[in-house]
Amino acid sequence: MLLGERLRKGDVVLLIGELGAGKTTLVRGVARGTGSHADVASPTFQLVRIYPGRVQLAHVDLYRVENSSELRDLGLDELADGGAVVVEWGDRLEVDGAAVIEIEHLGGDRRLIRTKHDLGH
Repeated sequence: MLLGERLRKGDVVLLIGELGAGKTTLVRGVARGTGSHADVASPTFQLVRIYPGRVQLAHVDLYRVENSSELRDLGLDELADGGAVVVEWGDRLEVDGAAVIEIEHLGGDRRLIRTKHDLGH
């Protein structure tokens, strides 16, 4: 939730972790931190879901994206212009200035979360 409170328009957060690591659960907390009361679900079949809040949050899931042309068509710049962006399977993208969060499933309810780059504000 704290991350959601700190997000600003133009921020991009790339989430990295295996299937079932907790990426969507983390996005739920981030959305709550932005003040959104929307029902956060994995956008696997939609690619992008938008949640209103103090800052609009675009939730992107690249799990089913198979080639670079699909990534170009995503419109990441436009999404960031409209608010903050959190990308599941973010290891498929390179975005200058993005925060990177790795989630490792340790079994049961335990997760190890590493940040590789902070948003700096």
